[in-house]
Amino acid sequence: MTLSFFDQFMSPSFLGVPLMALALVLPWILFPKPSPQWVTNRMITLQGWFINRFTQQLLLPLNLPGHKWAALLTSLMLFLLTLNMLGLLPYTFTPTTQLSLNMGLAVPFWLATVLMGLRNQPTAALGHLLPEGTPPLLIPVLIVIETISLFIRPLALGVRLTANLTAGHLLIQLIATAAFVLASSMPVVALLTATVLFLLTLLEVAVAMIQAYVFVLLLSLYLQENV
Repeated sequence: MTLSFFDQFMSPSFLGVPLMALALVLPWILFPKPSPQWVTNRMITLQGWFINRFTQQLLLPLNLPGHKWAALLTSLMLFLLTLNMLGLLPYTFTPTTQLSLNMGLAVPFWLATVLMGLRNQPTAALGHLLPEGTPPLLIPVLIVIETISLFIRPLALGVRLTANLTAGHLLIQLIATAAFVLASSMPVVALLTATVLFLLTLLEVAVAMIQAYVFVLLLSLYLQENV
């Protein structure tokens, strides 16, 4: 039983063929395509309003050169949000519970922001490694600490997203199993457990949205330091 709890995090396959690529591409089909018509349906209007509002919120801390990343960051936000939300449905797989996928997203974006800062403003980019007014004796120590913290950023991005989604899925499955086992012997306790499960599911929906937003928000903050 203990091992079966982690079966939901195994990469799906059919006849020995991995279906990870299909799990990543399929959610995009659920988004309605924008229409060239002046009057559209409510779904497309709501989707356009959400994308516009999120893009405006995302561009607030960024200066003008950082606005070039708007389409990329917004697409990443929608991508992560869709994968996180669909993973809460029964008999589905959540690709963002895989650390390899999250690190594959975090490392290239983080590295792009660092390389952009070193190319456009190398003095300011290297200046982040040493705060102004540092005592001379602490300069070597602070440079090492700031360098380590710089390289930990992509790891923190990937691990944060993986840990939050994995913990939520495991907790939901544990409580659901407890409610199922207690249904025959203690119906009242099973009903209370099912109520907790419903509330936890609502919480996980919020966590799925918040974690996607935090991932992109931190990337935008790293970008702001280097543009």
